[in-house]
Amino acid sequence: MKILYICTHNRCRSILSEAITNQYGQGRLEARSAGSQPSGEVHPLSLKYLAEQGISTQGLSSKSWDNLDGWVPDVAVTVCDSAAGEACPIWLGDALKVHWGLADPSKLEGTDEEKAEAFRETIKEIINRVQRMLEIDIDREHGNTLLESLTQLATKED
Repeated sequence: MKILYICTHNRCRSILSEAITNQYGQGRLEARSAGSQPSGEVHPLSLKYLAEQGISTQGLSSKSWDNLDGWVPDVAVTVCDSAAGEACPIWLGDALKVHWGLADPSKLEGTDEEKAEAFRETIKEIINRVQRMLEIDIDREHGNTLLESLTQLATKED
């Protein structure tokens, strides 16, 4: 199953989701991430805390969804509220669209330890969702059943 994680600037939450899904997806889930207005760089703390968890950061980059032409996902997951309100590009075709609102750890004002904890919590939440996707065999679901399962993952307590 191919999953596209979308966040407006594609520098934190969508990047975290891409890396975690590819690390934990057991070859059953393939992820990419993109944004409508990419910042052009991955947030340095995203890279730091992924590496801290032993998650590969190889190949991660902040990119526009226009750069993914030719790679068509089965599912498009928006991870920020502003991206959820945007019109998705036409090339997404029949991909199911679902919103997984995630808190943005890169926006936290606070101590270094508070920022670290925010990143760790977001990473933990994404790992839990990916693991649950595998447990319920999300890659074998289709249509409304798939959409319902993905939506429940975002609302279920981790």
